Order: sequence, then C-alpha cells, then structure tokens
Amino acid sequence: MKLGVNIDHIATLRNARGNVEPNVLEAALICQNEGMADGITTHLREDRRHIKDQDVRTLRKVIKTKLNLEMAVTDEMQKIALDVHPYSVCLVPEKREEVTTEGGLDVASQLTKVTKFVQPLVEAGIVVSLFIDPSREQIYAAAKTGAQFVELHTGQYSLAFGTPDEQEEFEKIREASRLAHALGLKVNAGHGLNYENVSRMRQIEDLYELNIGHSIVSRAVFTGLAQAVKDMNNLIKD
Repeated sequence: MKLGVNIDHIATLRNARGNVEPNVLEAALICQNEGMADGITTHLREDRRHIKDQDVRTLRKVIKTKLNLEMAVTDEMQKIALDVHPYSVCLVPEKREEVTTEGGLDVASQLTKVTKFVQPLVEAGIVVSLFIDPSREQIYAAAKTGAQFVELHTGQYSLAFGTPDEQEEFEKIREASRLAHALGLKVNAGHGLNYENVSRMRQIEDLYELNIGHSIVSRAVFTGLAQAVKDMNNLIKD
C-alpha cells in the first residue's frame, strides 16, 4: 500500500505568522527523499487558507514524486489543474465555514456536473479521483463519471475507532472498496487516519494508497518530519 502525505498543515503553520517558515517545498522534499513518501497531497481551497497557488506551482516543478491536488468542483479549479497539470487531482466537497473536509462529495446528486468536470482532466492525462463516502450509491455514481479512482472517506471509521461501532464502520470501507474495485475503479482512502487506527487498513486488500496529513504533521512536532513519515510507512507496508 502506498502513502501520500498531505502537507497542508505545514502551510497552516507558515500562514499563522504570515512568513515563509516552515517552507512548504522543504517539507515536501523531506517527505519524498527521507520519509520515502509515495506522493505529496495538497488541497488548494477557495479561500487559500493554507496552500497557495504559488505553492502548487513550485511543488509541481520541483518534486519528483506524484503531486496530488485536492480541489472543489469549480471552473476556477479546473482551469488551475489544466494549467499546472499535477499527476492527479482529487475532487472534494468544500464549505468555506468548515475546519476540514466534513464528508464525501455527493457524486450521485450531481452526476452530470462531475462528469463534465472530469472529462477534460482525463483527456489531458491527469488521473482523477473522487473523494466519496463509502456508500454503494456514491460508488455506482463515481463509476459513471470517467474518473479512474475513488478515495474513500474514513472519517467515520476514525471517529468510531475503539468504540462498539468500529467494526461496522470498518466493514463499510471494506465492502465499498470491494465494490469499487469490481466496477473497475482503483481505491484510495483517507481522512482522520492516525498511528493508532491506520493498521486495520492493511486488511483491505483492494486499497492502493492512503492519504494522511494531520497526524503525520502532528507527530513531526516531536519526532521530526522524516521520522514521522517513516513511522507511518512502517505501519501500512509489508
């Protein structure tokens, strides 16, 4: 299983002082070169609360590993993706008032819109993933859009970890992964995963990659970024 490291909160810390430190590119290079991350993920939000446009362009030019750009389904973001041409984009829902992404993209209710958004990206050679809740309705809809991947939202599993609801939430992810795989989609997962709850993801045979950010950046405060990425890799890889 591969590990994509989300470095948004390196930018959050930088922006807290309106300065240049910590340097987002340096963080990405540490994850890539020392932590052996398989990819770097950033979320370019409408309000630019952490990652900025120039961050994305600099990362695209410099890093050698995959750049995965999370974005909302808007004309502005589609234009940026086609201009910057990251390795992949992950389409997510976005609310200005939310602290973090609160749920999966509702593909089923806006299938035509999402499909029209996906098509030019795929034609440009950009891999497209849809961040969705682990539900059959959303997976069937995602399979109709032309996207190559889904990323299953693991937030409810993460919240339920260590409670009586853990197994039920885990099975939702496992069954969703099986269905997506059967429909020809590749499957990633992420949101809320940490060093305590991530190991169970190894039991899901169809998962290709996990995208994890906040937990890794949090541990890095104490261990250093390279070690934090290595520690996560050790938990998810054989």
